[in-house]
Amino acid sequence: MTQTARRIDAEERRARLGRRHRLGPHRAADLLTATRDVVCWHATDPSTVYLSAWARVDGFERADLERELYETRALVKRLAMRRTVFVFPRETLAAAQAAVGSRVARTERARLVKDVEAAGLHDDGDAWFDRAAAAVRAVLADGRELRSTELRDLLPELQGSILQGEGRSWGGPIANAPRVLNAMDAAGEIVRATNAGGWAVSRHRWAATAAWLGEQVPALAEEEGTRLLVEQWLRRFGPGTENDLKWWPGGTLTAVRRALADLDAVPVDLDGRVGWVLPDDLDPVEPTEPWAALLPPLDPTTMGWTDREWYLGDYKAMLFDSAGNGGASAWVDGRIVGGWRQRDSGEVELQLLEDVGAERRALLEAEAERLSAWFDGVRVLPRFPSPLSKLVAEGKVDV
Repeated sequence: MTQTARRIDAEERRARLGRRHRLGPHRAADLLTATRDVVCWHATDPSTVYLSAWARVDGFERADLERELYETRALVKRLAMRRTVFVFPRETLAAAQAAVGSRVARTERARLVKDVEAAGLHDDGDAWFDRAAAAVRAVLADGRELRSTELRDLLPELQGSILQGEGRSWGGPIANAPRVLNAMDAAGEIVRATNAGGWAVSRHRWAATAAWLGEQVPALAEEEGTRLLVEQWLRRFGPGTENDLKWWPGGTLTAVRRALADLDAVPVDLDGRVGWVLPDDLDPVEPTEPWAALLPPLDPTTMGWTDREWYLGDYKAMLFDSAGNGGASAWVDGRIVGGWRQRDSGEVELQLLEDVGAERRALLEAEAERLSAWFDGVRVLPRFPSPLSKLVAEGKVDV
């Protein structure tokens, strides 16, 4: 076994999690600080970003996020890790692009090219994709923003669809335009700009990245981007295993090990499993005061590791669906103790899976009241509900 510098047990990891991810009494004073302290926000479900920020930023309002996304543009949406949309701080885009985005773009393009050729839409799928991408670049070059349907109507190269899942309940025609645009997004050429759908609905417009940001994103080598991204992850999520670091960006063990070596990362004992921290991050972390948090589906803390037993316990089947998406979760002192949902009225209801004691129950109830007030009667249907929510709704689990 690898010689480890010291042991970091689950209790200390939970203390690090609470402080570094700005949860409970450790909330940040502003949105950009909170974003940097979790590296990036999951944004496949648009409401997730707002709710993740609400949990971490004192006095957070929806307008705060919209200002940073659409006015200052200090935060930028990008298709990246595991083909998921994230919101990155602007200064992290170059590392994410080099480490993850370009690889995702190549994969998305190859899949689409294969599909259009197999469907008989184009004999040379690569040549068609190049024409389509060039047409998109040309029409967005002047700085305009257009929705996918508007681009499709303007550009014959984007028209057409492919029948997928024939005979299955989810089957049907899949338009080519969004797939071209997603591949171009992952490649860094275009960006999800303003949203016409409101804070809980995604109806984004597309813009050229350079026009939207007013500059080109610096180009980095893949190895440098991976090192920078691994460094950020270790700073905010560490310690973590090689398995965590391979899964989180969707990379390879070879790339992870090279980055760990370049960073002089130090191995530590995670209760019998080898984990890694940065060399200046070995000092012990003291336990925190009691705290509670309510996090949305796909929150970066819930999704931050793939070796999750130290904060998830035996609740994987209740909180994660079959595709690995984490649902709405209730946290106490750095571990998941259940979930939450909105009633039809918009009021937040706890779904606890264990007795957390009167003091911590009161903390969770206070968070539920705070979140209910923030929703102000607006009901948001999660795109990725947890199995627990479904079981409770069906009367199969009593909480």
